[in-house]
Amino acid sequence: MDISHLQAQNRLILRQKITMMVNRYVVHVAQPDDSEGAVVAFAEQKRMALKEQVTLFTDESRQQPLAGFKARKVLDLAGEYDVVDGPGVEIGSFRKNFAKSLLRSTWNLQQPGLPTLTGQERNLPVALLRRFSDSLSWLPYHFDFGIGASLAFSVTRKWGLRDRYLIEIHDDRLDRRLVIAMAVALDALQAR
Repeated sequence: MDISHLQAQNRLILRQKITMMVNRYVVHVAQPDDSEGAVVAFAEQKRMALKEQVTLFTDESRQQPLAGFKARKVLDLAGEYDVVDGPGVEIGSFRKNFAKSLLRSTWNLQQPGLPTLTGQERNLPVALLRRFSDSLSWLPYHFDFGIGASLAFSVTRKWGLRDRYLIEIHDDRLDRRLVIAMAVALDALQAR
C-alpha cells in the first residue's frame, strides 16, 4: 500500500502478536464490519531494551521501512521519542507527561505545522484501578488525542484474548505513520 492510500485511511486495527522475546504488531485497514483488511504496517519491539527503538515496516516481510520511533534518552521517565519516515526524515514526536501520568496516562504528540495534541486515558476510574492493583493490569485502556474538546484520533482496545485496538482518525491532516507509531507505543511503552 502506498503512502497516499495509507493517508486516506480513517480506521485501522492494531493487533499484537505475543512471542517469547519480541512484541509483534500488525496494523490492518479496518473493514466496515471491524474485521481486518489489508496489512499496512508491521513492527517488532524487543523487550527490556534500555533505549527504545521500533521500526515500522510496510508488511511482515520487513523489506521496506515505513516509519519508526526512537527514544531520545536512555531510561527517561518522561520519555521523549522522535518519529521518522522510512528514509529517516522527522515526521513528528511524542512524549509522556510524567506528572499527569501518575493518575491517568497522558501523552503529547507533535506533528510539524499542527498544534500539539494531548492524549489521555479516557476512563479515570479504570486508569486508577490499573495503577493501584497489579492484578487488574488486564483492564482495557482507551486513549483520546485532541486539543480541548476537539478529537483528532482515538485508540480503543477491543475485548478479546489478544491485544487488539481500533484506531479512528478524525483529523485528515494527521500523518498516519505518526498515528500508527503512537498507537504501537501506547501498547509497547504503557507499563514503563
